[in-house]
Amino acid sequence: MRVLYVSKAMIAAAYRDKLRALAGHVELRAVVPERWGRHRVDPPGAGEEWLRTAPVRAHGRNHFHVYRGVGRMLRESEFDLVHVDEEPYSAVTAQLAHHCRSGRRPFVFFAWQNLPKRIPAPFRALRRYVFARAAGGIAGTDAAAAVLRGWGFAGPLAVIPQMGFDACRFRPDSAARAATRETLALRDTDFVVGFAGRLVRDKGVHVLLEAFAALAGAHLLLIGTGPERDPLLRDAARAGIADRVHLAGEVASSAMPGLLAACDVVVLPSLTARNWAEQFGRVLVESMACGVAVVGSDSGEIPAVIGDAGIVTPEGDAAALRAALIHLASTPADRATLGERGRRRALERFTNAGIAGRTAAFYRDIVYGEPQ
Repeated sequence: MRVLYVSKAMIAAAYRDKLRALAGHVELRAVVPERWGRHRVDPPGAGEEWLRTAPVRAHGRNHFHVYRGVGRMLRESEFDLVHVDEEPYSAVTAQLAHHCRSGRRPFVFFAWQNLPKRIPAPFRALRRYVFARAAGGIAGTDAAAAVLRGWGFAGPLAVIPQMGFDACRFRPDSAARAATRETLALRDTDFVVGFAGRLVRDKGVHVLLEAFAALAGAHLLLIGTGPERDPLLRDAARAGIADRVHLAGEVASSAMPGLLAACDVVVLPSLTARNWAEQFGRVLVESMACGVAVVGSDSGEIPAVIGDAGIVTPEGDAAALRAALIHLASTPADRATLGERGRRRALERFTNAGIAGRTAAFYRDIVYGEPQ
């Protein structure tokens, strides 16, 4: 089966782990933007001869961007199916829907949106256009699938995460733990709490700092950048814990396994906003894969991702989060048990190999009518 996979997310080399797995099931060509905002596409690696780049109008603007030359690409090549890795109300999804209709090719879209929010009229029109022409859809979570059905999509629908993790890269690694801690000037006996993501209020980083301040002798490792960086540093200084707060900044995806391995627990304390709730929490899956205990708020999909392999606390409740961290700091055996459960859950549900296999099965169902 020949598949064209169109995705802005795949400009990052680490995210293409899923595509490398998918290429083992189908004859793949992937198209990504030459650049997205200030980020240029990571160069193709070994075995990525299927990767192509294309110029994009309005790059960096979610739901507004479209590709240049994609119609010609479809006319010049024979594909059995086109996968558009975008929400059904995005301009690029409608663009590909138009070209696939002209060439009578089936296409599927991908959706993360897990809140049934009302979107502006122009995007509702794009969504209607896409729904009328899509051969199927893939939702990243059960909640996203429910939103699609509520919006009226009646076609074939699978629930499969957009991407998972590479089990060879994200794994328990005592050597990486030791090396990272040495770089950060941390002892092996130090209790380290980690956070990875945008430093914004919706991610609850200020709640985490409030909870962390009561953990005497512990260290907080913040991986990422964002507008909350300076307020967090000021709050840490006022609380007298600035020397125990470490900012790694924005790091390459290749560095993430080592940084996560250095943590004793990773926290995702997201807060639900009017138009957003945590849609997945990729860092939770990667941390679980590394055998690190996880704690998350009850925002959006976090409880479903964690399952019984971590601790879930009420969002915005710094006292509850503090209690969970104090418990994990004082009971290494419980940390180890959660780490083992998390690793097992990640391997069962979230590997790129498993996600690629399920995605290819859905493609076959669409193109050939085979059962998934």
